[in-house]
Amino acid sequence: MLIIKNATVVNFSPPEVHQGWDIVIESDQIAAAGPGASEGLTADEVWDLKGGIVHPGLVCSHNHFYSGLARGILADIPPSPDFISVLKNLWWRLDRGIDREILKSSGEICCLDAIRNGSTSVIDHHASPAFIDGSLSVLKEAFEKTGLRGMSCYETSDRNGLEEMKAGVAENIRMAEEIDREKAEGTWKGLFDCHIGGHAPFTVPEEGLKLLADAVESTGRGFHIHVAEDRYDVAHSHHHYGEDLLVRLDRHGLLNSKAIIAHGLYLSEEERKILDERNSFLAVNFRSNMNNNVGSQKYIGSVKNAALGTDGIGTDMWEEFKFAYFKHKDEGGPLWPGDFLGFLHNGNTILERNFDSRFGRIEKGYTADLVVSDYSPPTPLKAENIAGHIAFGQSASSVRSVVIGGNVVLRDREFPFDTGTLYEEARENAARLWENMNSIAP
Repeated sequence: MLIIKNATVVNFSPPEVHQGWDIVIESDQIAAAGPGASEGLTADEVWDLKGGIVHPGLVCSHNHFYSGLARGILADIPPSPDFISVLKNLWWRLDRGIDREILKSSGEICCLDAIRNGSTSVIDHHASPAFIDGSLSVLKEAFEKTGLRGMSCYETSDRNGLEEMKAGVAENIRMAEEIDREKAEGTWKGLFDCHIGGHAPFTVPEEGLKLLADAVESTGRGFHIHVAEDRYDVAHSHHHYGEDLLVRLDRHGLLNSKAIIAHGLYLSEEERKILDERNSFLAVNFRSNMNNNVGSQKYIGSVKNAALGTDGIGTDMWEEFKFAYFKHKDEGGPLWPGDFLGFLHNGNTILERNFDSRFGRIEKGYTADLVVSDYSPPTPLKAENIAGHIAFGQSASSVRSVVIGGNVVLRDREFPFDTGTLYEEARENAARLWENMNSIAP
């Protein structure tokens, strides 16, 4: 049992600030929370925060851990004047250069970064065409080693041929079966589950969507795919299939309450209606869209389920919150910080739909995924202005300790194991990945 005493508890949805609360954590759950909640109890460990802040862990609702070793990349990348060129010249060469050891390092480093930034859960979307079979298990091992919660899937695509497309579907199914087997045997650690993944509709033909739909049905998992990240995806669907992107996916039965549609910059009004009717999620990625110069998300406030992701631009959701809000306001958008706090919180709903537990609040019965912060507000911190403190002040630098599933995974900014070797291996594998890229033609 872990007891946290004298905390300022901040909940994001609905917004709340509670002074002088105690939090009792037993196993992976919050057993009690409130004034005097720990009275009369003895625990293995007691933290007295003396008024310090505790809040729910942040959720990144769309990421790419395979890109973790791209930071500062030194490789021969030709000029890329449009989005498809960026994919061909950079990302599709990078993912083809990944092997088991490179992926292991990339996954581990991204997990460490997420925890250090106060992100307790990450929804990943993976690709490594030269290493498909078993790739999701390598990521699962990284999540479980570091204690991070999350999900992943393999982004099925025909961009390197139909056999590779079929292998991608098979890896999604294999991962789901591995997790189901662990659940049945009682060995599942409760940290990692999966979706069924697709890259983007313009790289998945009808045969591929049929295979993916069968996988969704047979595994009971949701579908996770990029859609309308660029106008090309929309034009391709109209040209080759004569229908909108989500109409096409819906025709195959791929949209339900567990589905995640990433980006969605150019969805039609009919597609947004389908998204809402199927209760699916839209995961938006403002910084990535800015980096790729593909446009910006203008419909975030008009869909029922919207959440914030990074699309591989790190795991700092404080920074993503700020970029999303400021980009929206820069374009004359009507939403306020409180709206974006809601989008940030919504990642917890994705978790609840996949992990069969409650997430996102410091409250009895919720999963104990939480962050201890040393943010010292220079102005009064109230329920009404939590979002304002995040937009204009609080950042990842305030994260001091992190608890995931009741386990302390970061204590006073230190991990419970030596990370030096992991970073040394990552630097070596990053250099090798960049060399691999230079041997791969666009």
